[in-house]
Amino acid sequence: MKIVTTDFIEGAQHAEGIVVIIDVFRAFSVACYCLAQSPRQVIAVGEAEQALALKAKRPDTLLIGEREGKKLPGFDVGNSPTELASQALKNRYIAHTTHAGTQGLVNALKADKILTGALVNASATANYIRSLNPTVVTLVRMGWKAEERTDEDDLCAEYLAHCLREEPVDTALLKARLLASPCASRFLDPAQPWNPESDLHFCLDIDRFDFAIEALPNTDGTVALRQVKP
Repeated sequence: MKIVTTDFIEGAQHAEGIVVIIDVFRAFSVACYCLAQSPRQVIAVGEAEQALALKAKRPDTLLIGEREGKKLPGFDVGNSPTELASQALKNRYIAHTTHAGTQGLVNALKADKILTGALVNASATANYIRSLNPTVVTLVRMGWKAEERTDEDDLCAEYLAHCLREEPVDTALLKARLLASPCASRFLDPAQPWNPESDLHFCLDIDRFDFAIEALPNTDGTVALRQVKP
């Protein structure tokens, strides 16, 4: 198995094989918390207007979205697992858009299969990939606004690579490194209430979930997310 690591939208556009789009803070952690509650459908979209159009067609759709980390106007919740905790998601229709993660999904056009990447389901994702016995796996780190590398996405890619090779990892040390990272500081800043500290702990609950998430492109440019297991 060849493991390739790349970055941002350009990296997603050129990624081949089994492609994992990584966004730990917070898009694909949120996706896990959503799918764990058995919604009827989760659709990832690139543009906020697409999400609003989906809600216009189906008013009961829950809109999750952010730009610059802040909840988008007209959306129900921001890209926050803390905010999701107050929502009943079972059998709900959900549309999700973010500044980085969902942009990677809609741009991974050369992939044989697209998966989401987060620490909360990293081992399950690696187990699923190994069950497919792929020739190439491409790990795409989306970073901050798909423009700047971040510690959480870098370390998630490293953890996934170790899991794919079945190499041991000290997850307690990994979590400690991220709690001390400058990338975590926005969740500890009282001046940024849209980044609650509880989100940090939700996103760093390593291997909480036992499923991977596959992203299935639709003809309209949106992407459906679903749980998959080996």
